[in-house]
Amino acid sequence: MKDTTTGKYTVSFGLALAVTSLLSALLVVLKELNEETVLAWMKVATGHHWVTHGVLDLLLFLLLGIVFAQLGWGARVSGNALALTIVTSVVLSGLIIAGFFV
Repeated sequence: MKDTTTGKYTVSFGLALAVTSLLSALLVVLKELNEETVLAWMKVATGHHWVTHGVLDLLLFLLLGIVFAQLGWGARVSGNALALTIVTSVVLSGLIIAGFFV
């Protein structure tokens, strides 16, 4: 019989995706509200604020995934719960951004 358990790293990086998605949406709002400070710094850091945003998202995702794996969170979340967490986070992130710009 095939093993259908969700792996430690799958869960850890799935949770990292959910958290990073939300924080990325909040960063969009933060930099739009602070164009002369945060947005300006992000432009200077890499030449374009979206490049800096992407780099920060990638670093946060990797860091959180590794930390969550080390904490053993992979053994505490089922595959269904993980999928629901990711979908909820991505939808909420979209609503945060859309709500801000409306």
